[in-house]
Amino acid sequence: MADRLPPMQALRAFEAAARMRSLTRAAESLHLTHGAISHQIKSLEADFGVRLVERAGRGIRLTDEGERFATRVRAVLSDLGDAVREVTERANPRQLRVSVIPSFAARWLLPRIGKFFAKHPEIDLDVIANIALADFKRDDVDVAIRHGFGDWPGLVSEHVLDDATFPVCSPRLNNGRLPLRPEDLSRYTLLRSEGESWRSWFEAAGLDWPEPTRGPAFSDSSHTMQAAIDGQGIALARSSLLGDDVRNGVLIQPFDIVVPLPKKYFLVYPPRLVDSPKLSPFRQWLFEEVAEERRGALAPEDRKARPRKTSSTKPKRPGRRRP
Repeated sequence: MADRLPPMQALRAFEAAARMRSLTRAAESLHLTHGAISHQIKSLEADFGVRLVERAGRGIRLTDEGERFATRVRAVLSDLGDAVREVTERANPRQLRVSVIPSFAARWLLPRIGKFFAKHPEIDLDVIANIALADFKRDDVDVAIRHGFGDWPGLVSEHVLDDATFPVCSPRLNNGRLPLRPEDLSRYTLLRSEGESWRSWFEAAGLDWPEPTRGPAFSDSSHTMQAAIDGQGIALARSSLLGDDVRNGVLIQPFDIVVPLPKKYFLVYPPRLVDSPKLSPFRQWLFEEVAEERRGALAPEDRKARPRKTSSTKPKRPGRRRP
C-alpha cells in the first residue's frame, strides 16, 4: 500500500461509517447498500492488515487504528472537497445548488421558482430535494433552506420564515358535514405526518387527548396535504406548506386555533459564500417572496374558517372511529 492510495469509494465509505457509527446510516447517506459499505471497509482492512472497525451492539465502533485513520481521512476529504468546489465554481460560475427538504420544495419553493428564473436567467439554479441535512464540506451543495432552530455551528444562518400548525380539510369532506367544534374531531379520520404532533394542537384547543396512533400516516408533509385535498381526512397543516389552498377554497380551516411552532425556516450557507455574486440574487429574491407572502396574508374573514364554538359539556375522548 506504500506505493498507491486506496480507492476513493472505499475511503468515503469508511469515513461515513466512522462519522455515523453505523453501516446502515452510512449506506443511506452515500446511496449504497449496507453490504457495499461493509465490503469497502473490509477491503481497506485487508490491504492494511489491521482492523479498523468492530461491531458494537447494533452499531460499530472504531479501533484505535481506525480512529487515527478516520481523523486523517476526514481532513483529506474535506480539503479535497474544497478544491473540487473551487474548480467547479470557476468552471461554472452561474450554477447555484440549493438543498431543500422535499415538502418545502413541493409546497413553497417550486410554485414560486419560475419568478426567479424569469428575473435571473443568468443563474442556473439547481434545486436538490433531500431529507438529509446538507453537508457543505462533503456534498455538492452551495446553500440550503433548513427547518430547525438556527443553531448550525460554523455556518451562516438567516431566519427566513416562521411556521405554525392548525387543522385543514377539504370542503367536500364527509359530504360537506364538517366539524363545528374541536371535540368533533373524534368522529373524523386524522391524517398524520412523520415528525409532527397533533397533541400540541389538542392542548391549545382544550382537549386532553393523546397523540393519534391509528389512521393514515405519511413520511412527507406534502403528501399529507394532498391527502387532505383529496378528502381522505383532516390534516394538521403547517402554514409554510399551505400555499394558496385556503385562499382558493381547495382546503378550509375549520377552527381559528393556530399553534406557533418552535422550528422555523433558515437560509444556511458557509461563510465563504457571504459575498457570492450568485447567492446574493437568490437570497434577495427569497426574502422578497417571504415579504410578499406576509403582505398578502389572508384576513380572518377571508380564511373560510369557522369560529370555535364553545360547549358546556366536557369534551369526550376519541372513540373507536378516531384514528
